[in-house]
Amino acid sequence: MATTNTSVNTTPRETLTQVDQSYWAIVKRQFKKNKMAVWSLRIIMLIIIVGLLSDFLANDKPLYCKYKGNSYFPVFKQYAVDMKLSKWPLELNNVVWKDLNYDAVIFPPIPYAPEKTDYDNSDFKGPFGDQVVKSTRWRHWLGTDQLGRDLLSGLIHGTRIAMLVGVVSMSIASVIGIFLGSLAGYFGDEKMKISLARLILNLIGIPLAIFYAFSTRSFVLKDALADSFGSFCLSFLVSLFYFVLLMAIPNIIALGLKKIPFLAKKVTIPVDIIISRAIEVIMSIPTLLLILSVCAIVSKPSIMLIMVIIGFTGWTGIAKFIRAELLKVRNLEFIEAAQSLGYSEFRILLKHAIPNSLTPVLISIAFGVASAILAESGLSFLGIGTQADVITWGKLLSSAREYAPAWWLAIFPGIAIFITVTIFNFVGEGLTDAIDPRLKQ
Repeated sequence: MATTNTSVNTTPRETLTQVDQSYWAIVKRQFKKNKMAVWSLRIIMLIIIVGLLSDFLANDKPLYCKYKGNSYFPVFKQYAVDMKLSKWPLELNNVVWKDLNYDAVIFPPIPYAPEKTDYDNSDFKGPFGDQVVKSTRWRHWLGTDQLGRDLLSGLIHGTRIAMLVGVVSMSIASVIGIFLGSLAGYFGDEKMKISLARLILNLIGIPLAIFYAFSTRSFVLKDALADSFGSFCLSFLVSLFYFVLLMAIPNIIALGLKKIPFLAKKVTIPVDIIISRAIEVIMSIPTLLLILSVCAIVSKPSIMLIMVIIGFTGWTGIAKFIRAELLKVRNLEFIEAAQSLGYSEFRILLKHAIPNSLTPVLISIAFGVASAILAESGLSFLGIGTQADVITWGKLLSSAREYAPAWWLAIFPGIAIFITVTIFNFVGEGLTDAIDPRLKQ
């Protein structure tokens, strides 16, 4: 009987590429489906660029000029002067830049600084009204306020303040929230055990380290805060270094005391319940009331102070998100595999658990930035927490109260605040939908 081999061994052509099915790839693909969120993210990038380049977009100093045979880059020169790395030549010290006779000059698109006054166009000149200007090049396209300050220049520079408040405050909140939330979620109430010697010495060391690193340097930090944001950051890093150094001392001493059997005994720290109660306490404190109280005490309130307060009170949502995520992640197979390989708990937490739990945190950060910008605008509108020479969107909006017919002072800053807060909310909603497991298809 003849047997016919009917099996056909064919090799199909490779017409399909391998699809990356990683979690972040799925989130990215789902996020791109939300067109509103995608365009909102693009607008955010544009706003950030405007904020970073605000000195080059709106300034009364030229970008480049040739004066009396010498070439200058005044905007860059001002940065060096502010950092005390250089000084203005005597012939250019305290000059009215637009009145100089240049050999060649290139001004920014908006040739006005936000704090500079144009006395010829003071008393609320509207964007469509008559203005006293040499040419169209010097026109105030969005009008001026009572002092003759250019509104468009104020909006551009206010963009940097708004972004700075949102980013810095949420950076502080993120660091605190991720650190505390991850400890609570990963260790719970039973997994963190330290020696009795380390516990006692750290309980004594923490108040002393805070006192010597921050309290004794409070006047230095206060003066640095009044000087500039950069000076404060440098002084704060010095205090932080002192704190870490002082906290290292009791922990080193604890290593030697572990030889004593009683002090070497392990003590369980209920991290979850301690941090959870701390979250409840912080959430019960009204942020606005706290800012008002601190500004009433501090002699020189500043934007930086508002950022710090918003950051130190806004970490609770982030901590709750990452705690909930780590309660699930800590029982997954890759965590158990890392533990079986003998890795320390903190190494597993930092290198494996936290990186796989950050997605929900992005949602809280997006909404938090919008809330921080709105809070700062509200405080500036009330004239709280900002220095007189700092131009913000809220302060521009507040100037509309002085003269009701000056509609441009209310409309344009209000639109800027509305658009910025709305697009951050759209991005937050897009991230919420993107990480929803029911939509991953």
